[in-house]
Amino acid sequence: MRSWIWTLILFAAAVALALVLREHGGNVLIVAQPWRIELSLSLAVVLALVAFLALHWLLRALNWLGTSPGRLRAWHGRRAQKRDIELLERGWINVLEGRYVQAEKDLSNLVSRTRSADRKVLAGLSAARALHLLGETARRDQVLRLAQEGAGQDSRLRQAVDTVTAEMYLDQNRAEEALALLEPLQDASSRFLHGTRLLLRAHRQLGHADRVYELTRLLLRRGAIDETQARQFIRESTAQRLSRVEESDWNAVWGDLSADERLDPDVALAGAQAQVRLGHPAESARILEAALGRRLDDRLLRLYAQCDATQAGQRLGHAELWLRSSPDHAGLLAALGQLCLAARLWGQGEHYLERSLALRADTHIHALLGNLHDALGHPDQALRNWRLACQAADAEIPAVSRLLPAADMRGDPRFDEAVAADEPAPAESPLAVPPAASGVYVQDETGGAMEPVAAPAPRSAPRSAPETPPAPASMTAEDEYFDTAPIPGVDMSQTSDGGARK
Repeated sequence: MRSWIWTLILFAAAVALALVLREHGGNVLIVAQPWRIELSLSLAVVLALVAFLALHWLLRALNWLGTSPGRLRAWHGRRAQKRDIELLERGWINVLEGRYVQAEKDLSNLVSRTRSADRKVLAGLSAARALHLLGETARRDQVLRLAQEGAGQDSRLRQAVDTVTAEMYLDQNRAEEALALLEPLQDASSRFLHGTRLLLRAHRQLGHADRVYELTRLLLRRGAIDETQARQFIRESTAQRLSRVEESDWNAVWGDLSADERLDPDVALAGAQAQVRLGHPAESARILEAALGRRLDDRLLRLYAQCDATQAGQRLGHAELWLRSSPDHAGLLAALGQLCLAARLWGQGEHYLERSLALRADTHIHALLGNLHDALGHPDQALRNWRLACQAADAEIPAVSRLLPAADMRGDPRFDEAVAADEPAPAESPLAVPPAASGVYVQDETGGAMEPVAAPAPRSAPRSAPETPPAPASMTAEDEYFDTAPIPGVDMSQTSDGGARK
């Protein structure tokens, strides 16, 4: 469209020029001794335009020839930049797709070929990320050192190198080294939010509860952290701070929490325990009552029930109020039973404990019932409940399905290899030593059966074993077997010195 417009303008100019020259005829005389040139006005104008255009294009051609080396260098630079960008993009795509070997190859190629310091540092950091994900930490650290040197005095590149390096250190739980890199990046305005998140991660690994609390609060105000995760970090760090809080710091730590955070079970439990440790059971009770009024928690109820007789009556009143809204809460009934025991209300305590036992049988309730019957002078019932408490505790411990390997008894002065080879082992004992066995069993790593190792030939005549006292009737063959097994590092060192084993 633009070409058509310019063509119309050119035609219009030509027609206007023709009309002007038609009305104004004349001659142009050029005298240059010894030449005399006479031209018409129209021809002179046309020749002037042609000369102007020719001179213009000649000057442009000379300028083009003069700037050819620079344009050639710029063309080479654009081509190299395009190649570098393609390699960088391909390397990052491979990193995102999990093709770390190919990504490291492309990015290392870019590092060796590019002349741009910025792209060299960026490619080095990307290659270090690929090597980190491959688990090649030695090569990764070498690439990071080269990137650090390539960054030079550029503050932004150095900041990028330090951030990437610290993040990789945190993946390896090298929090101290990461902290040394991240601390200089933390400014008062906290605009560097990613570095702040990494700093929070480093302090969490090191267990610095105060810094975790401060950084979480900061990120939460900036909206740079998930609220659920932030609440969890605040809860954990507050519990750690309260576990070691002193009397002078209590108001600063507890007063900085919101009302909702104080009612959290973990925070309330840590605060109540801290008040008990500081010698303020009444304040501990108030903290627990506020949290339990919101939600009944077994841990809080168990701590609330631990008090002396002077406080048991008041706490019983609060607990009975909660019982109206939750009559079938096993933990609340157990806490009421324990409070009754502290107040020496035996009948009411037994009533609450029996109701709790009907809802949930566990070690704590059986133990409380055992204490109650023991205080009432019912030893049989107390013994029965304590036994049930032990059985409930054993049920919570996972059973071990594999037997321990047989002990090496050749260093035991009471063990005679010849006698052990002649005497048959009891059939019912799973740890019986078969004939011609040394007492050492080797078990395959794949979980196969244990194979006995043949006993070596004795170097001297077997000595007579000293008399051993008869085993008690309650001692089984397994107990006697393990009771005589030597303890490595203790019994062997005693026998090597020539001393008799006691």
